[in-house]
Parts: sequence; structure tokens; C-alpha cells
Amino acid sequence: MKTFADTGLSEDLLRAVADKGYDTPSPIQAQAIPPVLARKDLIAAAQTGTGKTAGFTLPMMQILSESSQSKPSRGRPIRALVLTPTRELAAQVEQSITDYGKYLELRSMVVYGGVKIGPQIRKLKDGIDILVATPGRLLDLCQQGACKLDQVNMLVLDEADRMLDMGFINDIRKVIKLLPKKRQNLLFSATFSKEIKQMTKELLVNPTTVEVSPENTTAETVEQRAYRCDNSNKSEICLKLIQEGDWKQVLVFTRTKHGANRLSQKLDKAGINSSAIHGNKSQGARTKALEGFKQGNVRVLVATDIAARGLDIAQLPHVINFELPNIPEDYVHRIGRTGRAGKEGEAISLVCNDERPFFSAIEKLIKQRIPLTDIEGFAPELWPKRPPTASEVMKAANARKQEARQARGPRKPREGGNRGGGRNNSSQAGNSGEKKSSSSPSNRRRNHRR
Repeated sequence: MKTFADTGLSEDLLRAVADKGYDTPSPIQAQAIPPVLARKDLIAAAQTGTGKTAGFTLPMMQILSESSQSKPSRGRPIRALVLTPTRELAAQVEQSITDYGKYLELRSMVVYGGVKIGPQIRKLKDGIDILVATPGRLLDLCQQGACKLDQVNMLVLDEADRMLDMGFINDIRKVIKLLPKKRQNLLFSATFSKEIKQMTKELLVNPTTVEVSPENTTAETVEQRAYRCDNSNKSEICLKLIQEGDWKQVLVFTRTKHGANRLSQKLDKAGINSSAIHGNKSQGARTKALEGFKQGNVRVLVATDIAARGLDIAQLPHVINFELPNIPEDYVHRIGRTGRAGKEGEAISLVCNDERPFFSAIEKLIKQRIPLTDIEGFAPELWPKRPPTASEVMKAANARKQEARQARGPRKPREGGNRGGGRNNSSQAGNSGEKKSSSSPSNRRRNHRR
């Protein structure tokens, strides 16, 4: 397939695609668009940065426009629903719909937690064709009678594996019960895990399968390397890499929210403009930090794994794993922020002795060796031949937590005494991108590090 015209898209959509500067579809777009236009169910696996968002938004809008009213009318029903795991990804999908639907008479909106629900309720009353949502806030709106899904004829689960990993499966099932049984289902995922295959059996009918890259692999356009170091030297190494390399745009990943804040503060003190983004930040603060990073006003964005997916940053050159993820699949998603759409990128990991089991698990997952060397002036004091055991890693982690608590001093008592715990609080936590199910072993591992 040489051009977008070969996919069968309408003139209005081709015109919008051309306005964005694209003429040739990516592999996932070339394989996904025709079966979606043919009204088939679809399961597609592709790495982030391959253009899969356009792979479903373009044919979805064509299908809706072909059966749409001639003019927009108040109160039109929701006919397409896109579920995403995080606010950032939801906003990205909505932006794609806005960009590509500029010449169509379709209405769309995005809803997620962390912001006031009133404006969302009022906009829903005007009538929309496409709703992009995170599961928790969508259920809140449905429970309040502000959102009806009984005429949805197309369901898209975007980053489905991430939603399962974050514990959204029960919310997804509740949403599905509100939908018509007869509908077109599209499931997009970075990997085809056992859980995803099971969900496919439950939701999809004779689906077309599209897989454009091997499972759990990293893009060839990303140069990967790692440095051995002591945990106490990581901030200095991070600063050295950014300053000596004169890097203008860097995404740095930490495992914890507190760690993200602490590193951002250290970088600011060193004269490097940075912002932290994680689940404890308000939606306004997160949006402001991300926009500042995209526009070049923020040089370094320090993030927890909430930002590992859904951030669409054009030509991001550098990603640093300040701390390795203890779930190896998250490494693939993290470094997938760079080397996107055929562009070259660089991913650097800082590995202390306690993280060696994580590093080995990552190499095993991606089936390749990552060059591991020392950085001048920061060779680790302790790097025994035998990697630490899991219990030793846990003991060292607890010791670092204790040191951090002592450094912060005693906690001040809460004011107001309201600790929350209601439905709305849980929904907002889920929509922040950091909701987790305590029943999953992998999520239990995450919980004690987040």
C-alpha cells in the first residue's frame, strides 16, 4: 500500500491527513484501516509510536460520517466509544479525532477524572458522536444519568494491556454491559499477553488480527545503553549527561512520585528547567508540564510510569531510566517514547547493584544485550560478581525508604481529617493513570514501589 488513498478513506479524511503532512500510511495503519472500514472486529498489536491511533480514528470517523445526519443536531447519541487507561492518552486520541475530522460534521469530546464533572455533563447534553473516556469517569457519568451508551455501534479499547495491568478490567466489564450487544469492536495493545487473548475471546467476533512488530521488542531506531552506578550518584550522573551532552529535551523515568519530585527539584537547583508529572499532580499541573515540555520551555520532564504510554512527543531524542522498572514490559513502553515514527532516539539506564535482577529480566524480555559500562568518575563502589537475591533487593529498598523518611522528618498532621475513600475518589485515582488492582501479583509488586 503506497498512499493513504489506497486504504479506501474518503476525500475529506485524505485532505485532513495531507494537511498534517502525511501521504504514506505506517504498517499498522495500512493493515488496520481496510478491515475496520469493512466493519470487521479487529485486534491489533503494535509498538507505541507506530501511528496506531490514526489506525482506528480515521476509519472510525469515515464509518460514522457515512451514516451521520446531514447537519449537527442537539442531543445526537454517542455512536463510538474509545476507552483509554490514562488522561494523557485520552487527550491524545481526542486531538487526533479533532485534527483528522476537521472537514467532517462529527462531534467528539473527551472525559476523564481529576477535573470538574459539571462541564462534561453540560457538553454531553449537546450531543456528540464520539466519546473518548477513561473508565472510572465514564462510569461516574453513566451513574449520574449524564451519559447513555445504548446506541454505541463501535467500541475501541486502546492500550488494552495497560488497562488490564492497571486493574481496570472490572470497570471495562461494567461499561460493556451498558453497550448494545451488536457492535464493532477494536482492540489495540502493545502486546498479545494471555490476558489480552482471553479478553479477545470474550469481546470480539471472528476478529482480524494485525501484528506489525514482534511481541515485547524495542524499536531498532532506539540506541540503548546502560551505566553501572551507586544509587547515591544517580542524580549527579543524570545532571552530567544532560549538561555535557547539551540535551535540550529529556524524559526521565523514576519509580516513585516522591523520587520524581526530588529529582526535579535537584535539576532546578542546578539551573536545568524541569517539571515532574505523576498521579498526585492535578490535571492542570500535568497538562501545563507536558505542554511546556513539548514547546521547549521545560527541558527535562521527570515522570513515573503514568507517562510511559500515551505521551505523543514528536522527535523526543533522549529517555533516561533513572530507576529501572521492576516490571520488564514497562521498560519497552518507557523507551518507546523515543525513536518514534522512524526517528532516531537514545535510551539510557542507570543501574545500581540492587537493580541488576531487573536489568537481567529486561534483557531476557527483549532478547538482546544492552551495553553496560561505567561512566567516568562514577564507577560503583559495590558491584559483586553475584547479583543480589530478591530478598536482598527488598531489604535494600526498605533501607532507602527509611533513609528517605528520616531525611524528610516527622510528618505533619493532616488538616480537615477527611481522607476520602468514596466512589469519586477511587475513580479519579484510576483516571490519573495510577489505579492498580491489589489482587494481581504484578500490581502488588508495583504498589510497594510507587
